[in-house]
Amino acid sequence: MTAPVTTPAPVERNARRGDLWWWVLGAVIVLALSGVGAVLGLSLGRQAEIAGTSGAPIDVPPLPQLSAEATEPEPGTVAALAAQVLPGVVTLSIDAVGAAGSGSGFIVSDEGYLVTNNHVIEGAVASPETSRIEVIFFDGTRSEAEIVGRNVSYDLAVLSVELPPGLPVLAWGDDDRVRVGDSVIAIGAPLGLRGTVTQGIVSAVNRPVTTGSNTAQGPSYIDAIQTDASINPGNSGGPLLDGDGLVIGVNTAQATQAPGAISGNIGLGFAIPASDAQRIATEIIDTGSATTPVIGVTLDSTYPGPGALIDAVTPGSPASGAGLQPGDLITAVDGRPVADARTLIIAIRANAPGDVIELTVRRGFEEFTAEVTLEARSDVP
Repeated sequence: MTAPVTTPAPVERNARRGDLWWWVLGAVIVLALSGVGAVLGLSLGRQAEIAGTSGAPIDVPPLPQLSAEATEPEPGTVAALAAQVLPGVVTLSIDAVGAAGSGSGFIVSDEGYLVTNNHVIEGAVASPETSRIEVIFFDGTRSEAEIVGRNVSYDLAVLSVELPPGLPVLAWGDDDRVRVGDSVIAIGAPLGLRGTVTQGIVSAVNRPVTTGSNTAQGPSYIDAIQTDASINPGNSGGPLLDGDGLVIGVNTAQATQAPGAISGNIGLGFAIPASDAQRIATEIIDTGSATTPVIGVTLDSTYPGPGALIDAVTPGSPASGAGLQPGDLITAVDGRPVADARTLIIAIRANAPGDVIELTVRRGFEEFTAEVTLEARSDVP
């Protein structure tokens, strides 16, 4: 069937003129409002663009909220998890000559120890007498922190601060149980916005990432957890949490679209695995410093791979004891393929000093495996 066609009734000429007049008036009003909207939209858009790319904290006015009693989160939700862990995450403000900055951290001990990234606080290391590291707690309380120790190789640092009463200590999780697709949340202070919670998934594990290659102390090598949870400047040092509220990583880097540029989140954030962070933090708390595992070789950084080419072997080192020689090509660590020198370093640092790893080595046309016990190297800058 087709829809019935209705013939419109005749309309008098005067009525048509009246309708036309209203249409013209309406069009003028719409155009005028559209012009105002375009101007306002352009202005607001430009302000947002400036705020979003400057790296400066955005001034967000407080909005009215319902009472806590009226907004009790449903158990098992992200809201309930956030309410549980948010008070254990802090914002860090670094006041140092020529190196002011901000970042995030989280409480790992009721004795007042905090974990953060080394790159967040390294500006205060150069001039400790004139620098100040201020901790801003979730309720706005502020206190000055001291550096307990740091590890440049892993981009980690531990601070000490006097804690207000009643704050939660965040517990470490097991990153060996992390799987691609697991739900995660990241907490920190991107662009100075304290207490920001973002949700995402684990996008990849064992992602080789190098950070800080332009710093005087050299790069940090991370066997990273990759996530699409929003991580922006200021999130560094904050926790990456699993669905149980356990810390599975320390947020440390985001991919940018141009080398050295600060850009918004593009779904490529990286976190230091909890196993590495917990070991380093524990060593720093116990001794004031932390060690880095090595095998005792110098690698040819110009070799394109696949594999890492040994340039020299340190006498008396674990590599020497395992019979490795200059010219050997390391192609795997515990069965994990090695693409180049960088991925070999990261694969080694995914372990701890004293661990035994198995290297797959190619020498000429021969391939063999060698067990190496990792040696501890001091990482005190």
